[in-house]
Amino acid sequence: MEKLEAGEIFTVSDDHNEDQEVEVLAVLSIDGTDYAAVSFVEDLLQADDQDIDVFFLKMDEENDLAAIESEEEFNKVSRAFAEMVEEE
Repeated sequence: MEKLEAGEIFTVSDDHNEDQEVEVLAVLSIDGTDYAAVSFVEDLLQADDQDIDVFFLKMDEENDLAAIESEEEFNKVSRAFAEMVEEE
């Protein structure tokens, strides 16, 4: 997968092997790793800004999207994205 940009929409499979469209809300590089904040397109179309569930994904060594596995890494990424949003 190529480098992601905010506004891109792509499809992921959920735990039940159902396809879901997600939109990239923001991209951030932390310590040399690229992370994307994403949300389900369906939720974005139906919710106001306060009700959006945001998920964080990272680019792995093969430039594929991967889940963040550790709570420590998740907290670091979550704080960095929160700081980025506050600056805007």
